[in-house]
Amino acid sequence: MNRIKSFEINHNVLTPGFYISREDGDVITYDLRTRKPNAGDYMDNATMHSLEHMFATYVRNSEMSEDVVYFGPMGCQTGFYLLVRDRRSPKEVFEMTKKVLRQTIDHEGEVFGASAVECGHYENLSIDAAKKEAAYYLGVLEAQTNLAFTYPE
Repeated sequence: MNRIKSFEINHNVLTPGFYISREDGDVITYDLRTRKPNAGDYMDNATMHSLEHMFATYVRNSEMSEDVVYFGPMGCQTGFYLLVRDRRSPKEVFEMTKKVLRQTIDHEGEVFGASAVECGHYENLSIDAAKKEAAYYLGVLEAQTNLAFTYPE
């Protein structure tokens, strides 16, 4: 059986950052790594869930909304995947990611989709958790020097 691409990345050297995970046809998968894997510091479910709602809503209402295929959390609780059509350059997606994080930090009101009608576990949402995680990850991205977005070796 073939190993999936994400299992081929050495998680022992992976640090928080923004990476190109894979390219499949016209879709690029971005690894929005918010935590160092296997280091004991993981996003709790409410944080992951809340930032997912905020990021997904803002990015799907952005100028690149037509090119966004998917945004969602990694099961290992160390980041998110963002899938975008290759009509957008990695630099554009990186800048949009930072913009969406700023929008989340500046957001007034509740988490998007925080009702039983809109979400299957709406009670597990926290705007404060989303803002805190967005601020932390924005700091990581603003300090990132690897603008080729390649994984460390």
